[in-house]
Order: sequence, then structure tokens, then C-alpha cells
Amino acid sequence: MAGDDLIELKFRLLDGTDIGPNKYDLSTTVESLKKNILNIWPAGKEISPKTINDLKLINAGRVLENNRTLAESRVPVGDLPESVITMHLVVRPTSTDKNNEKQLVNAPKTNRCSSCTIL
Repeated sequence: MAGDDLIELKFRLLDGTDIGPNKYDLSTTVESLKKNILNIWPAGKEISPKTINDLKLINAGRVLENNRTLAESRVPVGDLPESVITMHLVVRPTSTDKNNEKQLVNAPKTNRCSSCTIL
């Protein structure tokens, strides 16, 4: 059945907010996921990605490669059939401007995802 190949994903941003959840086929590439994220990026965020290269998807401590599918990336399907998998989404600053780097370092760390630690 085609519906069996769907998984539900949401993407957690650094500020603790989420994009999604949405359902994706296991044959979806990470590149396609990133393109979709660019299309549905929430307005009003301080940092907005310009291209898919500005985005890094992390699942279970692993950075997902653009050319791999979700199935190839071994995205674990949750124990419960209706569970939502949360991936961390990191936006790389597009500018190497020292002022932007200072703003990121000095930005208040409130409202950030506190349930996970990326090592």
C-alpha cells in the first residue's frame, strides 16, 4: 500500500519553533525536503535561508546528505505508527560579515529547543 511508505516529519528550528508536521514518501530526497522547507519558510524569522545549501537537516545526530532519500538516510520510523519524527534544522548564515557573526553569538538563548542536544 502506498500510504505505508509515508512518514510524518516536522523540523525544529534553533528558536524552538517547528515547521510542519507534513507527510513525506520514503523515496523523497533530502534535497527535495530542503526545497519544500524553503517554500514554506515562516515569515518574520531573523535568519532566512536563500538556498538549500544554507540548510542543514540533522536526525538522530547525523547530518543528512542532499543526494540521499529518507529511506537511504535510515530515518527511523517511530515505534508508534502515527508518531511524528522531529528533525533539527540549522540555517547557515549566508554572510561572513563579522557583525552578523557577533549578532548570532550575542543573541539571547531563550526559547531555543531545550529537549535536544547536538554534539
